[in-house]
Amino acid sequence: MAATKYYGTGRRKKSIARVYVTPGTGKIVVNGKDIDEYFGLETLKVIVRQPFAAIGADGKFDVMANVHGGGLSGQAGAIRHGISRALLQEDDENRAALKKEGFLTRDSRMKERKKYGLKKARKAPQFSKR
Repeated sequence: MAATKYYGTGRRKKSIARVYVTPGTGKIVVNGKDIDEYFGLETLKVIVRQPFAAIGADGKFDVMANVHGGGLSGQAGAIRHGISRALLQEDDENRAALKKEGFLTRDSRMKERKKYGLKKARKAPQFSKR
């Protein structure tokens, strides 16, 4: 009999994460690599593990995540969002704790597009009178 799998899609900036959560020992695999191998910074690893700390389930679930797009910070946020959504499927009573921490809210801030005639999204060339 196969173990129960919970799925959640997480997004942040340009990153999209497909996250599968299964009952287990706390092993986290991102794009086929261990979390320590994939994320160099300790802060990014903490971000990914935050939903488990919020519901008091540290080391009770294994995570398998496929993530693409964006940078490492955006990817960590997308994985956190995906884990939070997957934990809702596991038990709906997790909603209050996860919502209180803000893990269920999709961070919709995106990079603003560059406009023509400007150097960046809002930076204009220096004005010259003569």
